[in-house]
Amino acid sequence: MASIYDCSVEAELLTGMRLARVAIGRGDLVVVPTDTVYGLAADAFNPAAVQKLIDAKGRTRQSPSPVLIPGIPTLDALAETVPDEVRALVAKFWPGALTIILPAQSSLQWDLGETRGTVALRMPSNRIVLELLSETGPLAVSSANLTGQPAALTAAAAEVMLGDSVSIYLDDGDGGTVSSTIVDATALSLPEGKLRIVREGAISADEIREVVGADRCE
Repeated sequence: MASIYDCSVEAELLTGMRLARVAIGRGDLVVVPTDTVYGLAADAFNPAAVQKLIDAKGRTRQSPSPVLIPGIPTLDALAETVPDEVRALVAKFWPGALTIILPAQSSLQWDLGETRGTVALRMPSNRIVLELLSETGPLAVSSANLTGQPAALTAAAAEVMLGDSVSIYLDDGDGGTVSSTIVDATALSLPEGKLRIVREGAISADEIREVVGADRCE
């Protein structure tokens, strides 16, 4: 049976983090707190683990998972190109609730689903998941819920839906109620290319336009 670790208790935090690292390393799933809703996490470079995530949620490979990263240097390592507008956005909003879709490095050995050569990247601001990311490296993370069900706002709510498909649940209290904003920056490298707002979430479209300029945003 999967265990829930209360991260407000020092002993449980230390044990939960250690077991979460071990679980990720062996290709299992972990539920983690983020600055938005709770996330279901797997090693981004382990195709079998990513498939476990897809199966646990009951989704298809046509909905690839975003990747959480520990810092901006990882952005440069995973994205083929990082336009100036994207650098301005991450300087303003990372760590935080902004997910950016970019062309993925062609040399990367991973399988996140049907990505069409792109990757959706975010650096979250939650201290627990950032510490985990600093030790595990990039994690494929989707909202911790069954497809079609509301996103989990607590570790307990995630456990009700996902049960023993997850090895470790890290509980950091109530999560955020709004998902991240998603922008597609893949066209910015083209002469007339513009940024496209795919989903408006915690960061408003106006805030995005204020950084990149209205003329660079659809």
